[in-house]
Amino acid sequence: MDDAADPVYDPFSPAFVADPYPAYAALRAAGRAHWHGPTRQWLIPRHEDVSALLRDRRLGRTYTHRFTHEEFGREAPDPAYEPFHTLNDHGLLDLEGADHSRIRRLVSKAFTPRTVEDLAPTVRRLAADLVGGLVAAGGGDLQAAVAEPLPVAVIAEMLGVPEGDEERARLRPWSAAICGMFELNPSEETARRAVEASVEFSGYLRELIARRRVEPGEDLVSSLIAVEELSEQEMVSTCVLLLNAGHEATVNTTVNGWWTLLREGVRPDPEKLSTAVEELLRYDTPLQMFERWVLDDIEIGGHTLPRGAEVALLLGSANRDPARFGPTADTLDLTRADNPHVTFGAGVHYCLGAPLARLELTAVFAELLRQAPGLRLTAEPVRKPGYVIRGFEELLVEV
Repeated sequence: MDDAADPVYDPFSPAFVADPYPAYAALRAAGRAHWHGPTRQWLIPRHEDVSALLRDRRLGRTYTHRFTHEEFGREAPDPAYEPFHTLNDHGLLDLEGADHSRIRRLVSKAFTPRTVEDLAPTVRRLAADLVGGLVAAGGGDLQAAVAEPLPVAVIAEMLGVPEGDEERARLRPWSAAICGMFELNPSEETARRAVEASVEFSGYLRELIARRRVEPGEDLVSSLIAVEELSEQEMVSTCVLLLNAGHEATVNTTVNGWWTLLREGVRPDPEKLSTAVEELLRYDTPLQMFERWVLDDIEIGGHTLPRGAEVALLLGSANRDPARFGPTADTLDLTRADNPHVTFGAGVHYCLGAPLARLELTAVFAELLRQAPGLRLTAEPVRKPGYVIRGFEELLVEV
């Protein structure tokens, strides 16, 4: 096995987390696949391979649709974490095979392009109000004041969570606690918080579903109920996934993006914001790595990845690959037209919420450019310790 990755790839090192891109370049130069002993994963750093493997059905987010844990050489999850796994395992992100196809088809009936289009005025109004509050205060934490509240408010509107419900304020903490389990080797405390959030969030959504069965409205929960073929657990897991996946992408791309813009001393052209947003999604990828299980042996770069192995598709590395993005792959180019980044995945697991994330990002960047043209940093931000979900603790600015 190739352990060449060990000296450069260290997802538990603060220095690596702060800037993983030089290590990615070394991995790409060294080969197509690398065994990493500490995480027991095969690292895939090149764009061509990552893009192909995201679509390859010999890999899966789960294996339980084909194998038992014993057959796959893995231990069953700790029963103490059952609420988290029940919630996670019934969501589109971690389903495979017939169940995934069925649920994605049914959810797509409710979560249509028209749904996103109809949300556009609400998203723009919320973005304007939040940025207006930051400007009125003379600045503050861009993350806490703007980036985090926007997607939470949008998903609350989508789900039909009443404005007076105290649970609106709990959506963000629930999401953060559950997403902690997607980091490498989560701690016992992280798992405990995720289980607690899974129980509380699921309980609230079941209450909301019961209310909408009696009094349906013009919201996503009512639309999911109308689909009928979805079980209640599948509805709950779908709602949680839409919050978690969309929320993390929007928050971290907003904050990573503005940190990059402020550091580079550049601003997007307001008339070409959609192109700039795609470049910011590529340049500092909010989800750096996506894990998959090998369901059938795969050969990559002279290595056989055996059934039962885990693969780490390095999205952040793929998005900086000169073989696909040319000699300017490590350069921020807000006018980059040819931009096939893999930030939202590919294949059957392509992010269902990508259009909503793009809408939110375009709206918030437009408002910040309009209302806060003189935005500047007041302190060097500190990276969150996690590697998989790339973000900051805060981003302190003044206007």
